[in-house]
Amino acid sequence: MLEKIISEVNAIVWNPALVVLLIAAGLYFSFRTRMVQVRRFGLMLRSLFSRGKDGKGISSFEAFCIALSGRVGTGNIVGVATAIAFGGPGAVFWMWVVAFFGASTAFVESTLAQIFKFSHSSGYRGGPFSFIEHGLKARWLGIAFAVITLLACGVFLPTVQANGVSSAMGNSFPVPPLVSGIALAVLLGLVVFGGVKRIAKVASVIIPFMAFGYIILSLVVVGFHISDVPAVLKAIVTNAFGINPVCGGILGSTIAMGVKRGIFSNEAGQGTGAIVSAATDVPHPAQQGLAQAFSVYVDTLLVCTATALMILTSGTYNILDASGQLLYSGAPELANNYVGYTQNAVDSVFKGFGSQFVSVAMVFFAFSTIMAYYFYAETSIIYLFQKHEGRGEKIAIRVLQTLMLAAVVFGAVREADVVWQLGDIGVGLMAWVTVVAIIILCPKAMNALKEYEAGLRKK
Repeated sequence: MLEKIISEVNAIVWNPALVVLLIAAGLYFSFRTRMVQVRRFGLMLRSLFSRGKDGKGISSFEAFCIALSGRVGTGNIVGVATAIAFGGPGAVFWMWVVAFFGASTAFVESTLAQIFKFSHSSGYRGGPFSFIEHGLKARWLGIAFAVITLLACGVFLPTVQANGVSSAMGNSFPVPPLVSGIALAVLLGLVVFGGVKRIAKVASVIIPFMAFGYIILSLVVVGFHISDVPAVLKAIVTNAFGINPVCGGILGSTIAMGVKRGIFSNEAGQGTGAIVSAATDVPHPAQQGLAQAFSVYVDTLLVCTATALMILTSGTYNILDASGQLLYSGAPELANNYVGYTQNAVDSVFKGFGSQFVSVAMVFFAFSTIMAYYFYAETSIIYLFQKHEGRGEKIAIRVLQTLMLAAVVFGAVREADVVWQLGDIGVGLMAWVTVVAIIILCPKAMNALKEYEAGLRKK
């Protein structure tokens, strides 16, 4: 009964209107910013290292690492595999589309977060709840978003990450899911109890090493299958539009899975990037918007693409229709163990090493992502208690920490499909509220961009 309810709620939240809204918003913001994600690409890189003068907030690079740790997670390994399983190779194309236009969405939401941030004893804080309250003058909706974020990032989404870790460890080592969950919860507790500064420091060390190490290995794997790359790229494009006898009948799933997994991975329009952006101390709001736009590119165009090319060139995947019938069978023994697609892809080149490597990568990916989720959830509590900072806030944060660690253990022992649906519900609810809000408040972000670019011309 619980699984049926979760499935029905997920279908309501992720109805086609949300998919259309997210793509339309990305197109709209790209038009309004005159393709800032292309025009100012060089400035995106320089903005990563901008820093304000008061030193109260975290640096732009630390914020980039926290946001990227939230974006680079199991969605880059398991999420890509799931998108291919239910949408075919064409789903990857729609992930690229979402990333390209999503970069402009990330710019708008992160710039707005800087404009409407507020001070707290731990530093600057804010996010969609702040610009909803002060920009839209709708505190009730800001509170609603904070509660949604608290549930999504504090309870639902950590289960997805923990499930990916337990599945990967179970495939590679004789580690029971419960043990994986408890070990991950203990490691997480050591970081989150140290507060935002510790999270920022750990993320700034782990993320660059983790992301680029994974990309380098994927290039090696793809290099061994280099002759298959042209055919794979052709399949990605043709399948994206249903021009294929195998995937032609699942075009709807191809688009929906590509968009859904793309959003789940890069988080553009979800509001989480805005939450971490508000915590930064930068000279101008638009600079943080540019830095966060770049993190979307790194997540999807680099890390997700690396996973997709490894799986597709190695052929270690299945394609299923809506009823679960096999349309293509490249990994029949893996059933719905989607992380196995990536593990077998690495094994196709490095025999006996793939499972272990992907398992270790999953631990790093999931650990860093749950750290980011905690930051988002904690900021929601700080927003809810911002006028009454004190004992009540501290108690609420302790309750959050306990619930999140319990959710990690719970997610590790649950079936993947149920856990992914819980994560989708959380992402979808946050996206609905955030995208509508930033469309309305877009002119303020545009004014900030014009002001920033005018200042650049004067230099």
